[in-house]
Amino acid sequence: MWAQSWGNILDIVTPYPDKPTIDVTDALQEQGYNATAIFKLTDDFFVDLGMIKVPESFWTDSMLEKPDDRDVVCHASAWDFYNGKDFRVKQCTEPTMDHLITAHHEMGHIQYFLQYKDQPVVYRDGANPGFHEAVGDVMALSVQTPEHLYKIGLLDVLDENDYETDINFLMSMALEKVAFLPFGLIIDLWRWRVFSEDYTPEEYNQKWWDLRMEYQGIVEPIGRHGDDFDPGAKYHVPANVPYIRYFVSHVIQFQFHKALCEAAKVVPGKQLHRCDIDGSHDAGQLLSDMLMKGSSQPWPEAMLAVANTTEMDAGPLFEYFEPLYEWLKEENSKYDVTPGWDKSWRPLGYSDFSTASVTTPGIILTMVLLICTLIMNRN
Repeated sequence: MWAQSWGNILDIVTPYPDKPTIDVTDALQEQGYNATAIFKLTDDFFVDLGMIKVPESFWTDSMLEKPDDRDVVCHASAWDFYNGKDFRVKQCTEPTMDHLITAHHEMGHIQYFLQYKDQPVVYRDGANPGFHEAVGDVMALSVQTPEHLYKIGLLDVLDENDYETDINFLMSMALEKVAFLPFGLIIDLWRWRVFSEDYTPEEYNQKWWDLRMEYQGIVEPIGRHGDDFDPGAKYHVPANVPYIRYFVSHVIQFQFHKALCEAAKVVPGKQLHRCDIDGSHDAGQLLSDMLMKGSSQPWPEAMLAVANTTEMDAGPLFEYFEPLYEWLKEENSKYDVTPGWDKSWRPLGYSDFSTASVTTPGIILTMVLLICTLIMNRN
């Protein structure tokens, strides 16, 4: 709906369609996974790293499935009740690959809560909001590898030297991780400009779509009126939830991933996108040492403790996707394709209602009346 993830077009952009993609939805369903089993699997991943197991109250008090007796907001979320013992997840979990990854994301929040629960309340938060979002995602980078899925019995065959399957895997990841980056930026870029009054209320919707075109190459499917408010369709806008945290997370999670892979002594033995830190207590300890400090130190110090730098760095993200990047360069060269898009492009039949004059409804009404008159005369 928002083009924040492009995973739904994987079937038409898979580089090697005759090769398998890494989607274990069918395996989850065939093996009878339910919501509890998915979260147990996720909890086990953290425990195998030597990290903290969730308390028993998590299983009795969380809402892991959509209830039958009432309507609920199914947007997945994790909750810290700030008493040092009550931590819960709310998620309408289904046995799919997407929900398996979402479970790891939410349990990343829970692990952060558990690690800093003994800090003074004022410091019970992430080093910055992006850190909180990154913790679960960095775990998912290991969980999504063919190595890990094979290890836990959700993938039947593992061929570590199959280049084409590797490229398919990286394409599926890029449609989630890389495609998200421009969207993750424009939400708050638009919002900051609204708050600073760079945009007038009459411009809110058009400026939203201008940013979508500039950064994402996305155009509204039909013309929009000046009084439409399409940004409000994204939960975080009307709920006033800052969004830049997700952009930050999608950069630093790769920094964390590389650092943890090095601690686990997996990289440089394997390429970064094939690293699975499962079972490495060294990696778990490195991450735990940072998590337990919460927000008691500036985030650059927290970053330094894990990634040996005080700055955000997109280098590990680029390293992760470098094989796909090289493949795309070759394909673009082969077919003489220039990356980018024409910002003036609009779909066939598009009408720009945002610039329509106030007389347009009158013209349409006149045309309708004329057609009705012609029909009546014919009868």
